Amino acid sequence: MRATRGGSGESGPPAGPGVTGQVLHPDDPGYDDARTVWNARFDSRPDLVVRPTGPEDVAASIAFAKEEGLSLTVKGGGHDYAGRSAADGGLLIDLSLLDGVEIDASARLARAGGGAILRSVDTASQAHGLAFPGGTVSTVGVGGVTLGGGEGWLTRKHGLACDNLVAAEVVTAAGEVVRASEDENPDLLWALRGGSGNFGVVTSFDLALHPLDHEVLAGQVIYPFERAGELLRFYRKYVEDAPDEVACFPFVYRVPPLGVFPATWHGELVLAFVLAFMGPVAEGETRLAPFRELGDPIVDGLVPQTWVALQQSFDPMMGKGNRWYTRAHYLETLPDEAIDALVDHIPPLPGEFTTVYLGAGGGAAGRKPPDATAYAHRDAAHGVHVFPGWVDAGRDQEAMAWARRVSEAVAPYASGGVYVNLLAEDEPDRVPAAYRGNFDRLRRLKRIWDPDNLFRSNHNIPPRG
Repeated sequence: MRATRGGSGESGPPAGPGVTGQVLHPDDPGYDDARTVWNARFDSRPDLVVRPTGPEDVAASIAFAKEEGLSLTVKGGGHDYAGRSAADGGLLIDLSLLDGVEIDASARLARAGGGAILRSVDTASQAHGLAFPGGTVSTVGVGGVTLGGGEGWLTRKHGLACDNLVAAEVVTAAGEVVRASEDENPDLLWALRGGSGNFGVVTSFDLALHPLDHEVLAGQVIYPFERAGELLRFYRKYVEDAPDEVACFPFVYRVPPLGVFPATWHGELVLAFVLAFMGPVAEGETRLAPFRELGDPIVDGLVPQTWVALQQSFDPMMGKGNRWYTRAHYLETLPDEAIDALVDHIPPLPGEFTTVYLGAGGGAAGRKPPDATAYAHRDAAHGVHVFPGWVDAGRDQEAMAWARRVSEAVAPYASGGVYVNLLAEDEPDRVPAAYRGNFDRLRRLKRIWDPDNLFRSNHNIPPRG
């Protein structure tokens, strides 16, 4: 691919900024790896890719993109339903070389590079009996999950990932390297805590860690889907007064043809309670026992396991190279009508990796005021995520249309809010709903930190005015 150099009318590939890292053009080795993202529905080809080794390289890349009139995208882990981590044309900053993780055990802090993935933070912190409340898939980027909010196993006990963002090193649209913390640029830190990639390129995250030096009870308890209405009503009642240590996600999926599942259930629709008790195993056995006592489960997979094993348990299902789509809602309550709408519309559940799940809110994350961070959905009692996953591109329309139908069936009972990390590429009108009452403040801060909207290849917050 050849690019037009900004304003000059010359045709030719932009040479790239002077950096200590890598500059990759379409014919260079490593280019395809650098541009490829997790969701195979998107196959973008930027004009060039820069892999920086520090904030100075990022600043040089930003300056070069502005001088040449090139659009700019930023890729951390590339694990994005909407494919916004890369784009056709322009300059892609791929942060994958900034993947280091350092642990300060005495301060209970992790410093993670902008291109680090959660697995690296999990492994490094567990060596000191500590854990970071990130997402539920270890291959996602620290940047994407933290800047968007970050919901996971420890959310009810220790808050969202963004609640545990202590400080950040940020390269701004002006090419300045600044620090965002409670003491320096606190408004910028507030915006980074849920405002996604709208305010700069974060090259380093300081993350709060929490003691977790024991195994936890976790796994799946699986029942036939034909009981889904009854089971979801049980879930609704159970989580009303569940302790913060309980993480509970009812999942609907088709049983894969794996030996851990009874062969007679392969391909069948089931509802699985995906559970974890983030406290002592013995207490977890008592707290989670009710999920085992709803009849004879197809599988009772609750077992003691390490934090690292739990964090990687979803990884096989969420592998890179499959095709994904998404629809999501928050609900302040879960009425019978919403449960019935889900149960009625989930079949036929097309796609090899397709799932619908719910997640309980509350706990530590729910006790913060909605304006404490850019992430605003502190009052959400439940989240619903519909995400088909499939392999054959010929099934795109079938899978996506099904997801929209399920979403539309639940929408009348939803709060109107949505988690920004679960937005699809065709939902720009829902971006204000991702921030609710915080949206206007974010627009004002965008005008300060990125007045020309350089960082717009995302679920964009436009500058006010």
